Amino acid sequence: MYIPEKVDRILFDEETIARRVAELGEALTREYEGKNPLFLCVLKGASVFFADLIRAVETPIEIDFLHAKSYVGTSSSGEVVLEMTALDDVTGRNVVVVEDIVDTARTLSLVKKELSARGAKSVRTAALLDKPSRRVVRDFKADYTGFEIDDYFVVGYGLDCSQQFRNLPYIGVYKS
Repeated sequence: MYIPEKVDRILFDEETIARRVAELGEALTREYEGKNPLFLCVLKGASVFFADLIRAVETPIEIDFLHAKSYVGTSSSGEVVLEMTALDDVTGRNVVVVEDIVDTARTLSLVKKELSARGAKSVRTAALLDKPSRRVVRDFKADYTGFEIDDYFVVGYGLDCSQQFRNLPYIGVYKS
């Protein structure tokens, strides 16, 4: 198994991730059966998780993408930039926003607010990782969470550091 020099250790291996994604898919299937929800991927970090998660959902869904950025290297800039121009009309739709990690919660709380303002019937969130110790938007909690982690900077399974390490099949702790 390829472990880059900048990865300190593996936090979640492929099998552990696959099991948890399957469980999340089952829960989302139960909630959205017959409702044709729109699953919205927050690019780029959630792309790998999103691909696996939507294949684990066993009811008809639609998908779309948005781009959100708040990190420069290993630090959050504190500002969230959203590009949502590719979004279809969400009026009256049940929307599930899929994110890689909830850290400060600025991104997901802004996305939820924007989708609600655009007329979504409901907006739920699914995050692979949750890092509550870094929360700035204190009252935010993802509706579906894969794993809760301590305050590590993590890479792999779509997560990056300066666009590197997204292709790792596991989630590892990055050496700063």
